[in-house]
Amino acid sequence: MAKLNQIIAVEKGIKSRSFQDLTEAHHAVQKPALLSGISRTYLAKDEEGEQLPPESTRVQTRAEDVLRQISTTLTRLFDVTATKDATNCVARADVVVDDRVLLADVPVTYLLFLEKQLTDLHTFVKKLPVLDAAESWVFNDSADCWSTEPVRTNRTKKVTRNHVMAEQMPQLRRKAHVAALPQERGRASATLAQMIAAVGATAFLFQGEIATR
Repeated sequence: MAKLNQIIAVEKGIKSRSFQDLTEAHHAVQKPALLSGISRTYLAKDEEGEQLPPESTRVQTRAEDVLRQISTTLTRLFDVTATKDATNCVARADVVVDDRVLLADVPVTYLLFLEKQLTDLHTFVKKLPVLDAAESWVFNDSADCWSTEPVRTNRTKKVTRNHVMAEQMPQLRRKAHVAALPQERGRASATLAQMIAAVGATAFLFQGEIATR
């Protein structure tokens, strides 16, 4: 007798194959040209008439054959599904992690539910942000987040000034050029921080910035 894990392994393939066979059979019986044939012979009108060769077209699809094929396919599908559902009523197992039983005598339907949930949770955890390894991080108790050492930078501002491009001549006016030059306004100390909040056994990280002038 097949085991439940073996039935589950082949069930998806059998379902796919059954649907494909049923679709092909449905399309086949919708084509009248495949379900009909003809046999035609010609007789000369008289002794001097033209003799023509006979014509024939064979039937390519038989309804009985299609029904027999679908019956075999669906029988296999119904048997596998019924066997799985009947086994699910009695199959139970323990969930063990590191030799520790987390869940005891769990129905197989709940185990399948847990498998789907763990797959979704794994996808979510893989996308969680982490601290940049290129930075040195220290937990800041007052801000309840991880932060780096302050980094001092300069902040500039463009200031408009006039510059004489040519000295004044009797026949010419003095030419001036207006230029915007960067001028340091002050210094800023910026610290990159990442917020962290624990929910259960999962850590959520949020990126932010703390800046002082």
